[in-house]
Formats: sequence, structure tokens, C-alpha cells
Amino acid sequence: MTTSLTLAPDLTLTRMGYGAMQLAGPGVMGPPKDRDEAIAVLRAVVDAGITHIDTSDAYGPHITNSLIREALHPYAEGLHIVTKVGALRSDDGAWVQADSREDLRAQVHDNLNRLGLDVLDVVNLRNMQAKDSSVAERIGVLAELQQEGLIRHLGVSEVSRDQLDEARKEAPIVCVQNLYNLANRADDDLVDTCAAAGIAFVPYFPLGGFSPLQATALSTVATRLGASEQQVALAWLLHRSPTTLVIPGTSSRTHLTENLAAATLALPTEARTELDRIGAAG
Repeated sequence: MTTSLTLAPDLTLTRMGYGAMQLAGPGVMGPPKDRDEAIAVLRAVVDAGITHIDTSDAYGPHITNSLIREALHPYAEGLHIVTKVGALRSDDGAWVQADSREDLRAQVHDNLNRLGLDVLDVVNLRNMQAKDSSVAERIGVLAELQQEGLIRHLGVSEVSRDQLDEARKEAPIVCVQNLYNLANRADDDLVDTCAAAGIAFVPYFPLGGFSPLQATALSTVATRLGASEQQVALAWLLHRSPTTLVIPGTSSRTHLTENLAAATLALPTEARTELDRIGAAG
């Protein structure tokens, strides 16, 4: 199993990445409980050789991007920060659709400013509209910013196969970020579509998110392999497709080390067969 994926001549990402969402406070709002540990986690990510950090200026809001800049700027050569636009946070923490031309341009500039960058490596359009809505105009806005030299590569998030196809007619798409994990397999076909096209599929909530994965088969396989259930679930995603990238998040260096170990966890064929049945049953 390869440890990195090259999506463009200037974009090689480690397949085991890091999601910065959990660095913010409860509900992804406000500052972290332990700011020093948050900074230490980010530095440990880079020290471990991870080249893929996923973030958004909406996390906190503004918290994770500010922490990333404080911890890592000036950024190491080869480190790629992937961000998202298309949603903002209300005062009560709700996610609010914000994908007009003005919204998208403002969010790109906000990400640039808070991260301390002149150009963003990858910007994902977060689709908060229906799965049968058009994404062409919104991708077109980001493509304009790409042509202006503010974005290198584009991705999409929370999209259907048809929306991905539509987006690719507007601009090259390097990644898709959708909900997907061992138990939530609605996007199985899209995972395969991305693999065939050489597009990265980046599952968010790879460990179930706010509803952690629980399954007897998962526990059984983990015990047999001498690994944690979380490590097995991440390893399954990495084995699922050659273009899958995982971005588990944590605010703990200890937990980070456990997550990283999943990248080298071998899954025998019989174990993968047992794990595949979890999603099939769901």
C-alpha cells in the first residue's frame, strides 16, 4: 500500500493526513481546551512527515487556521493545507450556507489572511445545497480565483456523482470530501469513480464523527490483530481504494500517534471481508 498520492506535479499528499477540526472547542466553536497541546499536536503532525492538513476558517470560527499559522508558519516545504469554503458559522454554532460569489471570494481571502499564505494549495467547495443542485456557478467562482493565482487546485465536498461530473466540466477537480466510513457506505460507487479518474476521495468522519463506529465484527478483528478499533477502521479506508486519503482529527499527541499507526496496519483478506460486511449490513 502506497503511503502518498500524487494528484498534480505540485501536489503530493500523504494518504494519512490530519483534520484540524477537533483543535477548536466543543461543537467546533471557540478556543481549544488546551492551547499548548493544540500547538504541540500540529507540530507533531509535521514532524511525523504528514503533508496533508485539512482545515477551514469556519472551524472555531477562525480558531484552527490561527493555530495552524502560529504553530507552523513559515510552512515546511511540501506541506499542503487544504481548506473549505461555502459555509459560515452563526453565533449559536449552526452551519450557515454562504456560497454566493461575494461569500466565496471573501472566504478565500479570509483563509489566505489567517493562514498567512499568498496562495491556497487546495480549496474545497462545500456544497450545502441539495445533491441535485447545480454546482457550476459556484465552481466557476473558485476557478476565477484559481486563474487569479489565489488557488492552486480545486476540490468538492458533500456532492453527488452528477455534481462531481458537472464540476469537472468547469475546472479540474483533485479531490472529493464526503461522509464515508466503515458503516456509512452510501458513496461506494463514488469512491470507485474517483479511483478510476485519479481523484482523491477524502472521507470526513472516518471514525463515525459524533456517533463513533461500533460493531461486533470491528471489535473482533481489532482484537485478533492486536490493534484498536479506530486503527482498524482507518486501515480499512486506506485499503478500500488506492486514492483514498484519511484525515482523522485529534487534539491529543497520544491519540495522534495511535492514528498514524493505522497507516502501517496490515489487513488480511479475511479481515477485510469481515469488515466489508459491516457496511453491507447497514
